[in-house]
Amino acid sequence: MNSLFMLLVVREARLLCRRPAELANPLVFFAIVIALFPLAVGPQTQLLQSLSPGLVWVAALLAVLLSLDGLFRSDFEDGSLEQWLLSSHPLPVLVLAKVAAHWLFSGLALVLLSPLLALMLGLPGRCLPVLLASLLLGTPILSLLGAIGAALTVGLKRGGLLLALLILPLYIPVLILGSGALQASLQGLPVAGHLLWLASLAALTVTLTPFAIAAGLTISVSE
Repeated sequence: MNSLFMLLVVREARLLCRRPAELANPLVFFAIVIALFPLAVGPQTQLLQSLSPGLVWVAALLAVLLSLDGLFRSDFEDGSLEQWLLSSHPLPVLVLAKVAAHWLFSGLALVLLSPLLALMLGLPGRCLPVLLASLLLGTPILSLLGAIGAALTVGLKRGGLLLALLILPLYIPVLILGSGALQASLQGLPVAGHLLWLASLAALTVTLTPFAIAAGLTISVSE
């Protein structure tokens, strides 16, 4: 099963490398939102610093959401999803490998880009480890939860709006904990509680969401 998982991750990585625009769009969106914000509110360092935790996390959340609409669409259109359903291999393992590859190429790149953009907002260097830790824990949760909505709307031609309506309420706890950890670090307060809650949510989503994604794909493909 481990071999199957790694083979699928490599396959998905190759497919994603053939579509560089899909990988670049969320990162460009993330960078543009943060780069334009100082132009809108002014160059006041104190104001930008106080708003930076919420801004970075909202921009990251929307960037992840932007990348999810086409997560399963190409596989649905070429018939790969039907083959997955007919396969003897467990469908939750297959979808977990696909989401893992998606996160490695989009979510992890977003995490690595975030410190540079956070410094543009005046975030102190001492807060950068907390920023990286919170995004490393939070972005996989966003990808896995978003994949549930992507699975349910994969058969719809214009399912982007419905996907957002389905998934955004589930993103609220992650947004609160992630931005709260960064805000606590900015104020010199303990951040362990926020990060432990994010780690607990990450473990819970990795355990349960593959079954929900598999059920959503089964419903979408069988309709």
